[in-house]
Amino acid sequence: MKSIIKVLAFSTALAAMASAASAEKLVLKFGHVGKPGSLFAASVDEFAKRANAALGDKAEVQVFGSSQLGKDKELLQKLKLGQITFSLPSSVMSSVSDTFGVFEMPYIIKDRDHMKRVQASMGDTFQAAAKAKGYRILSYYENGFRHITNNTKPIDKPGDLAGIKLRTPKGAWRVKMFKLYGANPTPMAFSDVFTALKTGVIDGQENPYAQIWSAKFQEVQKYLSITGHVYTPAYVLVSDEHFGKLPDDVQKTLMDVAADTQGFVYETAANLETELLDNLKKGGITVNTADKAAFIEASKPIYDEFSTSVDGGKELIEKVQAEASGS
Repeated sequence: MKSIIKVLAFSTALAAMASAASAEKLVLKFGHVGKPGSLFAASVDEFAKRANAALGDKAEVQVFGSSQLGKDKELLQKLKLGQITFSLPSSVMSSVSDTFGVFEMPYIIKDRDHMKRVQASMGDTFQAAAKAKGYRILSYYENGFRHITNNTKPIDKPGDLAGIKLRTPKGAWRVKMFKLYGANPTPMAFSDVFTALKTGVIDGQENPYAQIWSAKFQEVQKYLSITGHVYTPAYVLVSDEHFGKLPDDVQKTLMDVAADTQGFVYETAANLETELLDNLKKGGITVNTADKAAFIEASKPIYDEFSTSVDGGKELIEKVQAEASGS
């Protein structure tokens, strides 16, 4: 009997030690809205894989995609509350601070090299805007170049959007832009879009190929118009307060890994652009290339409004545009 008691006591002690070890290991939750197969999912999964390898027993990054932990606005709130450690917002950041609205200006970002130069030269500006609202940017990933799908007709020029009920993210400048083009923009959470398209609540939406494909919008949309009207960065975002409470070595590891993973994200994004457009065409959606010059011409008033209504807006636009040539 004594030997049995000893064994039980030893087992209990081992369990307690294992529980204590588990309790010591930080769990860092990363919530995002991307579906499996999306660029968001690939990006966050790669970040988590690299981070966990580097962190060892100190902490573990756990990934929750497909809006499992909430939609974009909810994830931003959960960062503030310390309920999650990371999120990957994109367009919604223009509702956090108008500074991020500069990326909502149509055709302002030409390509990924341009975005890298903007990050290098203006990163402090965007970091200050994030920190003023209680957040911190660890790195810049990507949502991508956005294109229009709908069930009404191919979109060649802005006038073709007249009266079309088009889902947009919940950012004021995207709504203003599509109103300017003549559409009827309808802000809506990404997780609700498929059902709204299927039931005819909305006629169309606009997103990068990776979001279109992974969300299976091609199953409920007839037309894809290649507009490339906006390039949306994505931000590896944390709460400045709560992230600052993590051990210094954990913070440094996460910052280093977030920055190092950017190259993977951009390479994956570039490959997906070609691969997924082919997949969408094979899936039966009708594809046309829009008249970008016509869209650029129609976009001038939105630049004017941003320049005059946002504090420092004109300078933000000029600084981003100055990095376009790389000179």
